[in-house]
Amino acid sequence: MTGFRLIYAPTIIPAYLYLLTGSPAAVGLGTALLQLGGTISPILSGARVESRSRILPYAIGVGSLMRVMILVLAIAAWTLQGTALLAVTLLSFLLLGFFSGAQRVAFQMLMAKVIPIARRGRLQGIRNMIGGLIAAGLAWLAGHYFIEQRWLGNGYATTFLLAFLLTSVGLVALKFGIREPDAPRLRPVMPLRERLGQFGELLTHKGFRGFLVAHALAAIARVGLPFWTLYVGDRLGLSGALIGSLSLAFLAADTLSNLAWGALGDRYGFRIVYVGALIASITGMMLLVLGDGWILHGAFVMLGFGFSGWMMAAITLVLEFGEHEDVPMRLALLTTVEGGVSSIGPVLAGLAIAAMGYAPLIVAASASLIASLAIMLLRVKEPRELA
Repeated sequence: MTGFRLIYAPTIIPAYLYLLTGSPAAVGLGTALLQLGGTISPILSGARVESRSRILPYAIGVGSLMRVMILVLAIAAWTLQGTALLAVTLLSFLLLGFFSGAQRVAFQMLMAKVIPIARRGRLQGIRNMIGGLIAAGLAWLAGHYFIEQRWLGNGYATTFLLAFLLTSVGLVALKFGIREPDAPRLRPVMPLRERLGQFGELLTHKGFRGFLVAHALAAIARVGLPFWTLYVGDRLGLSGALIGSLSLAFLAADTLSNLAWGALGDRYGFRIVYVGALIASITGMMLLVLGDGWILHGAFVMLGFGFSGWMMAAITLVLEFGEHEDVPMRLALLTTVEGGVSSIGPVLAGLAIAAMGYAPLIVAASASLIASLAIMLLRVKEPRELA
């Protein structure tokens, strides 16, 4: 978790792409490729794991390939320049997203198998808090020292290498630390085309259908996350120190809120966590637009609160709609919809910023968050109350 937080925080990667190209559109393209890779792979992964009694070997395989892509980012930053560096970096983002989407389905299925429903929130909160606290400190260190002082000749490469080492240690711990039980029920093996034709059956569940729409709308707002660092940088001056302090604000808030979100979800269900996360994100957007100076760091704090709750609720709430044997494909469908929105959005956002500034993106992000909140309040009921 620590290593991936360094990679996926909406600060280091956008600043790195902006350094390579000087273009907001290129930042959007890189973010889009990261999400595009994860759009198709969840469905393929869901079809692979839903008929398997044991998932851990598959999870280890796709997790290893995901980590190799982070190592490639580091090696490319040290050894390549110009167009070659940009091309390898963008290709690495595409493949990183592909393996990330596959891993997400496999790892969430493992969570559904080995963690009781009443403990999922607290255990995720503890995991995210420990990993996030370390990541927040490392992000500050990376900005103020690795990047600002160009450690080992390239501070971004050093940061990527550190992320690779940390995530690899985590994979080893997973390999030797989990005893996976057999699945209680399995889907019969069937051709992928036939299984895709059954997606309509998943959407007959009203709660899941409403949640899918709300999550797609919230994903539109998430498109803006990589650009908010650039937005603040335009106002305060983009530097390694600013990247470090914004990363610390976002990741510390993300981290410290996890225990609260997890305990709240275990006790009352994760619908209320999702709603609370949307409210926090809307507050963060208001501070981003209306604030100045250190208030902008407060905006990143609220966005961090919102992001942590949104991620925890999304990957946990989806496990509770419908039957257990449909969990892999519900995860796949949710991840594919989220990835589809998130792959197209950054390109459009980058082009819009280049042409018209940040105003259209701010309006679109705020409107989608409000619409998502309305659907969650009016159309989605807590699944535990319906069980």
